[in-house]
This record gives sequence, structure tokens and C-alpha cells, in this order.
Amino acid sequence: MEMHQVRYFLAVSETLNFTRAAEQCHVAQPSLTSAIKKLEARLGGELFHRERNRTHLTELGRLVLPHMERISEAAAAAEADAAGFRTLENPTLHLGVMSTIAARQMIDFVAALNKTLPNLNLTIREAAGKSLVKDLLEGDIDIALLALPGFPDAFHTTSLYSERYTVAFASGHRFEMLNEVPVTELNGEDYLVRLHCEFTDHFEALGIKEGFEANVRYSTEREDWIQAMVLAGVGCSIMPEFGPQMPGIMTRPVTAPAVSRTVSLVTVAGRRYTPAIDAFVRVARRHDWPGQRL
Repeated sequence: MEMHQVRYFLAVSETLNFTRAAEQCHVAQPSLTSAIKKLEARLGGELFHRERNRTHLTELGRLVLPHMERISEAAAAAEADAAGFRTLENPTLHLGVMSTIAARQMIDFVAALNKTLPNLNLTIREAAGKSLVKDLLEGDIDIALLALPGFPDAFHTTSLYSERYTVAFASGHRFEMLNEVPVTELNGEDYLVRLHCEFTDHFEALGIKEGFEANVRYSTEREDWIQAMVLAGVGCSIMPEFGPQMPGIMTRPVTAPAVSRTVSLVTVAGRRYTPAIDAFVRVARRHDWPGQRL
């Protein structure tokens, strides 16, 4: 069975007219008719009842129609994948990264990715986790690095590494004398709030509605401003273990309860991978991520 025979059969099935089917396939009608007859000979029976003003599928034709459609769809998918593979010469990828994931965690990974896809045109969107979830579902980004306590069933996730939550503070703070900081120790402390921080989501996932009552001094969406304020001694802030990037910031693990998060590679389940996404996923899975391995 040849692909042009499948294409001609589907065209006649759709138009129920050999002349229109030949026009649709940009082929002479005798050629189309000959190909259909050869297909019928191979399958062992007539596929169409041919009448002067009416053509319709035989019982055998109706039987093989869904198989022919699947063959055509598979061929189209193979051609699309082949075309996508060729675009690896200049691939494009839109990546979402949750704003609390430290850039320093990404350095070695990006270097490894660059070796696999040296011509990759990578666009990174940094945002809050819930915003990136929406972007993924709507197709505005291809893939994301997220650290949320749970994901919708529509997503496929691959765990990369885990990290504890810590309290960040400046040198000289009383927390410096502690090996760990129970959550209740934050009561009454000057505190810096990172807007849209996912820490409370992890906290509530443990079944705890209220953890501490601190004196909020400053609120912002920007991670760099939070860390600058911490370093200036304005207040303390909860952040992931690998989050602090400014030299001099001190941290202690949060305890009672201890809270941690898992950073995951997230895609939309069932959505076809482009070659660039497939390469990205393979590099991420085999990469030796810093921190606690899962």
C-alpha cells in the first residue's frame, strides 16, 4: 500500500466524486482511478459503489476508512516531526522560571543545554508560580521550572531537586546564635514580604493555616530588593535554601515545622514535544543538580 493510494482513497471518501477527488489531489482522474483499483485489488474487494450520479463507500470501504485516516494522520505527524527536527538548526524555546528559583542553580544546567543545543534561542519568563501555571496551560510558554506543593492533573512533572526553606537575616541578628529557627521565633520580628511567595502554600499544605505574626516592614515582588533589605538589616525573610545570592546574607533552616520544596520540570500532559523541548527535558533529567538529589 502506498501513501498516494491512501490519499486518493480519503479524497474520494470525502467528496464521493472521482472527478472532484482528482482535482483535490491535483492528479488526472485516470491516474486516481487506477490507483484506487490497485488498492481494491490489494484489499480484496471494492471500496466504492460507482454509479452514474452517485458514488458511495462499500461495506469494505467503511471498514477500512478509519484505518486509512490513522495512516494519514501518522504520516502527517511524522512529516511534522521531521520538519521540527530540521529546525534544531535554529530552535526556539520559551521557558518559564519561578522567580524564587535562584539563577545560580541554573548556571551549570544552561551550560550543559548550550552544548546540546548551541544555537538555541531561549526566552526566559520569570514570574510567580501560579502565573506560570496559567501561561503553560494557555501555551504562552513551552516548559517551566516550578516549585509548588501540587499541580493540576493536566501537567506532567519531573522532580529535579529539593531544598529547605530558611530564614535569611543580616550578620549580628539574634538568629545567628541559633542552629535552626522554629517558626514561632518569627513572632514580632521585623519581616520582609516577597509578594506572591509560595512559602505560605507549602505551609498550608502541611495543614497549618497561620504560622507566625511578624512585623511587616517591606513588601515587593522583586527578589533582589528583598535580599538588599535583608543585607541592610531592615528585617528577616523566609526564602529557599539556595535563594540568597548577595554575599553576607546569613540563613538558618526553618523548623517546627520544617518546610521544604521540590523544584520540578513541568510540561502540559499530552502536548506534543518539539525537538527543542525534548532535548531540554533530556538534558534536565540527566543533569547533576546542586543540592539534595531526589
